[in-house]
Amino acid sequence: MPGVIELEGLSVRFGKVEALRNLSGSFSGRAIGLLGPNGAGKTTLIHTLLGFHRPSAGSARVFGHDVRRNDKAARALIGYMPERDSFIAGMSAVRFVRMMGELSGLPPAQALERAHEALFYVGLGEARYRMLETYSLGMKQRAKLAQALVHGPKLLFLDEPTNGLDPPGRERMIKLIKNVRDAGDVHVILSSHLLRDVEECCEEVLILKDGKIARYCNLEEERRANRKFLELEIAGDVDAYVAAVRTLGCESARAGKRRIKMVLPPELRIRELYRLAAEQRAQIRHLDYKKDSLQDIFLKAMDLDPLGDADHGRLRA
Repeated sequence: MPGVIELEGLSVRFGKVEALRNLSGSFSGRAIGLLGPNGAGKTTLIHTLLGFHRPSAGSARVFGHDVRRNDKAARALIGYMPERDSFIAGMSAVRFVRMMGELSGLPPAQALERAHEALFYVGLGEARYRMLETYSLGMKQRAKLAQALVHGPKLLFLDEPTNGLDPPGRERMIKLIKNVRDAGDVHVILSSHLLRDVEECCEEVLILKDGKIARYCNLEEERRANRKFLELEIAGDVDAYVAAVRTLGCESARAGKRRIKMVLPPELRIRELYRLAAEQRAQIRHLDYKKDSLQDIFLKAMDLDPLGDADHGRLRA
């Protein structure tokens, strides 16, 4: 079975600028987060998979359809919620979503029926006859989601779906995305600069940097693999204890008056920390393994140390 998205040496160039550089991989996750700093190539990758940009080298396939040679078949399987509004003035929501359904290949009668269903699904059923320009920002975002879903896609691209939303609006959008994901019929690619959104909705993450893949990981597997990142609460001379554990090869940083964050070398046993505490006449009041957050994973992919100082520099002995 082909992957949802397959990349083989994919590169995209705009003049002298290489926006994507030799991307390769097969991705089949139910919900994949697409992360990276501004200019990393996230939107360029989405637009290339939609057929808007032609690869300068390599290939990309969506459910086995090459986006260069069979772009119409690939696009028929995709729903796209763009970051920027792309409405037509003077149109009601139901008329706009119906039109988008027809453009996606649905017959007019079926497109109208599906438009009503999609708008009710996103919570706009009572407002579906209103002009789109009268909608609030949150309603416009949900209307964009409705038009992306109207034709029943197998793959849904969401580009910054919570951008600018207030907390209730964001929570509502996140709930809708989770509902789409959990229904099991649609794969979701969520591109966002908000790590929290990706962490809440996605099981896997693709991180881009300078047009290249910096990291691809399963979040739960990544967290389970890291068992040497600790948080401790110390009673006694904290500075003396920090100096002592560093002699064992530990990286550590103060996280408060009595709290320490620490990375243990692979060979070090936990009992050594308690032995040093007894020697320093200190007490370990609390010790806990810290799972990597998505922020930690992202900073590592960007070659920044999530344990470092405010400027994310390396820990210093």
